[in-house]
Amino acid sequence: MRFRIDLKIFIFLIIFYFTKQIELYAFIMFFAFIHELGHLTAGLIMGMKPEKIELMPFGFSISFKISVKEYNKKIKKGNMLEIKKIIVAMAGPITNFIIILITDRLNLDIIKSITIIYTNFLIMIFNLLPIYPLDGGRILKGILHINLGKRGAEKYINVISKIVVLTIIAISSILILYIHNIAIFLIDIYLLYLMVKEDLKYKKRRYIYKKVLENGII
Repeated sequence: MRFRIDLKIFIFLIIFYFTKQIELYAFIMFFAFIHELGHLTAGLIMGMKPEKIELMPFGFSISFKISVKEYNKKIKKGNMLEIKKIIVAMAGPITNFIIILITDRLNLDIIKSITIIYTNFLIMIFNLLPIYPLDGGRILKGILHINLGKRGAEKYINVISKIVVLTIIAISSILILYIHNIAIFLIDIYLLYLMVKEDLKYKKRRYIYKKVLENGII
């Protein structure tokens, strides 16, 4: 399994350090790692082989290697791959929810308890946003894939991701004026980066589909 570090994380570390929010950032990264272990565990249970884990500015990302035979199954059985992906995507937020429930029942220091619950709630809600490649986007894309096929799923998840990201940026821009929290601004930048990156990938795939059809390959 390959491991990669997104170097932008060092910029975020410096910003959170000088804004005196490094402790919160450390909590987020720690529980984001636990979140990713949830994905890993679910993937292994589903018989999927981990291929790469990446350390990113707001957590970790793990990808699984999909064998060719999984793609070559008949349509009904092929949907099982999407169901597996949906379950793996759900495992991360579920892990954070379990941590919240356990923490609520433990006799911890009130400040520590609130911090753990707050951090895991943020990670859970953030990842459930219907923005690809966040968990919520992966879940929605899997559902769309089962009902509309691969190209339909890619088309609609691309549009939905853009709408959600731009809506969040618009709302949070107003909040920043009142709260003056650098973390909100950084999250906006990160979501915008994800949106642009995935949109470029989608346009590239759409161009390939178009060329394939024009040349009568399929």
